[in-house]
Amino acid sequence: MIKNPALLEKLERNIIANENLSFIESLNIFEAMWQEGVSLGVLPPKEPLEGIDVDIRIAKILCSENSSQK
Repeated sequence: MIKNPALLEKLERNIIANENLSFIESLNIFEAMWQEGVSLGVLPPKEPLEGIDVDIRIAKILCSENSSQK
C-alpha cells in the first residue's frame, strides 16, 4: 500500500525527467507494452472508434484553451 502518493509521483517524475531514451529504445518499450496488451486480450480494441466522440470533445476543449492563452 502506498502511504505517500505525492512522494511516489515526485519520484516517478524525477526518474522520467532523467531518462534519455533513444527512438529505438522507446519503440522497443512500446512494442513490449503492446505485446503485453495483446497477450492479456485488451489489445487491439474490439471497437477502435468507441469513445472517439469523447476524445474529439476533449481535443476541442484543449485546442480552444491553448489558442485563448496565446
